[in-house]
Amino acid sequence: MNDRYDVVIAGAGPAGGQCARDLAARGYDVVVLETEPEDEFPRASNKSTAGTFPSMMSAFGIPDDVVMQYTDSVVLESPTDYYVKSQTGAVLEFADFKRFLVEDSREKGAEYRFGARVTEPIMENGEIVGVRYNGDQEVYGEITIDATGPSAPLAKALGVSDLKRKNHAIGIEYEFEGIDIDRPGYADLHDAMMLRLDHAIAPGGYSWIFHTGEDTAKVGLCYIQNDYHTRYARDGFTVDDYLEHWLDTDPRLANAERLEGKQHRGSAHIQMPGKMHTDRFMAIGDTVPTVDPLWGEGIHQCMKSGRVAAAAADSCLTHDHVEPSAENLEVYETLWHRDVAPNMRNRLLMTKLLYLAENERYDQLMADLNQLDEDTLAKANNGDPFAIARLLHAEDLPMLATFFKREFLPDSLF
Repeated sequence: MNDRYDVVIAGAGPAGGQCARDLAARGYDVVVLETEPEDEFPRASNKSTAGTFPSMMSAFGIPDDVVMQYTDSVVLESPTDYYVKSQTGAVLEFADFKRFLVEDSREKGAEYRFGARVTEPIMENGEIVGVRYNGDQEVYGEITIDATGPSAPLAKALGVSDLKRKNHAIGIEYEFEGIDIDRPGYADLHDAMMLRLDHAIAPGGYSWIFHTGEDTAKVGLCYIQNDYHTRYARDGFTVDDYLEHWLDTDPRLANAERLEGKQHRGSAHIQMPGKMHTDRFMAIGDTVPTVDPLWGEGIHQCMKSGRVAAAAADSCLTHDHVEPSAENLEVYETLWHRDVAPNMRNRLLMTKLLYLAENERYDQLMADLNQLDEDTLAKANNGDPFAIARLLHAEDLPMLATFFKREFLPDSLF
């Protein structure tokens, strides 16, 4: 096998796969190292709810045959109310989607090595020049990219990763049949992606039902294991216990039956990214992290992350005299903050404030959403402070004071 490439990518998820697609299409020699065996891929990494939007599908040329169900609306629920927004979307079969990225990038010229567990960078003169995998196997590249997600073996070794345990979110999802999709008293979930805010089900997080056709749906929940979660958590309850509680108490799920082999567990970090690159190296996707903090949509952001990393690599590799130094790869972080997640900080603060609220406040939020115009809601969703202010009430002052202390005052002051 060849042991020298223009770019070495660790991880064949949406970010790594898309980065390989773009670089191979530009004619670069690219190799992707993936831990899972090819005949099982992506059984162990089939961890996404795979809800996305047509903008991603069209921007990245994703075919219809990886879509389980196109949706027409997004539904937000509280314990006793709901809000429905007309918004087209797509629920992907995530495994098929990942396999498509591999097949398409291979057709463009990328090489894949499956069953290749990356362990550490190969260093020369303080710079990464390659990757060691499966103990003693080595491969070299002008640029190395870590797309392995939270494990981040290369990013951590290079001091690029800044993932904090207090920002670690865990989730579980099953695919079910026998769901009452249009239950009286609830929103009609036909062709819908529903997100529910309810601390009894997902304390300090949210749960979901994504319709996938007929009486089938993806059903799951996630939360961050920090004080936003523990404030409402039940003693001794695991993420599995919360899902079982939801199945036991929601009449829509009373007759639901799990589909065999359709269980997914996953995790991600919900936080601002720190450093994302150094000499000859970039970290992309959930290694950064990239997932949207407010509603957890990660596929589109990961794809964009892979694309801007490919553009940054191209800006160096296309010119023989331009070294892929940290200075010359700085364009990656510039593009990331401009194109991948331009409102990340505001959305992160909105997320923390949202999860701090009581269940009763979620009911009020649904009432507010049903009264405000869509332009204001769109601005609030994008982090506009004036639009967000229209969703606040005088009764929120104690919650806002608590939020301010947690986020902006030194620990020594409270």
